[in-house]
Amino acid sequence: MAVTLVIVSVIGYGLVVSSFGSALFQEGNPIPLMISALKLHFSDSEFELFSKTEKRSKYLSESNGNSNYNVVKKYMKSKGWKFQEQMGSGLIFTKNGEDAIVVVKQYSRNYFIWEIQQRFSNDKSFTYTNP
Repeated sequence: MAVTLVIVSVIGYGLVVSSFGSALFQEGNPIPLMISALKLHFSDSEFELFSKTEKRSKYLSESNGNSNYNVVKKYMKSKGWKFQEQMGSGLIFTKNGEDAIVVVKQYSRNYFIWEIQQRFSNDKSFTYTNP
């Protein structure tokens, strides 16, 4: 029984390391990411929320070639946001005079993380003018 447990543990550890590689600890505690990866693997969902604070929400999605941003765009569109442009790894969306920035980054060869940052007003009265 103990030998079986050790073998299963070693195989499980090997699968986790092979899926995430050196990226395992780049986001801090890897447990929420591993749980989200398991949920993605065993469900039909395209993304999983793994971290949420007052100012931002982080999601994990599986990499599937060149269409990584389509998951993000579809999600934001479902929330009423309109895609405006891409600036580097940031996607800018607008809704009712406010902007939202979604930053996308590759986490491992199999997964990418996208982070929705807090909305901010793009009201022109807030822009800096030189006196």
